[in-house]
Amino acid sequence: MKIAIACDHGALDLKNKVMAHLEAKGYEVVNFGTDTLASCDYPDFVGPAAKAVASGECDKGIALCTTGIGVSIAANKVNGIRCALLSDKMSARLTREHNDTNMMAMGAGVVGEMLALEIVDTWLGTEFSHNERHQRRIDKVMALEK
Repeated sequence: MKIAIACDHGALDLKNKVMAHLEAKGYEVVNFGTDTLASCDYPDFVGPAAKAVASGECDKGIALCTTGIGVSIAANKVNGIRCALLSDKMSARLTREHNDTNMMAMGAGVVGEMLALEIVDTWLGTEFSHNERHQRRIDKVMALEK
């Protein structure tokens, strides 16, 4: 599985830890940056990552900033993206089971490293339920883009 990952300066350390964790588990990780602590604008990095997921170049995506809010908003502006802002494992599981999210966002100032890695593992390890009611709702949400 190929995972797109992007962050701003506020989450660089967490991004690097998540990348190392994913690579150790055998995932292919595509780093869309940033790679410095210099102040930057998250849409410049999250936009290309989300477009890579939407196009199928990457299977899923992870976006990080200090709160996770800005990057989740930016990712969700890309047609075809369903990005959930996550700070707990239950939401990580349910957003995959019910919403078939293809991106997730986290805040480096909200979750610590250990919880962040557990959230990532839960999210990546959970399949969509394929339940008819969940698919119907996803279809209605995605129709809002048109």
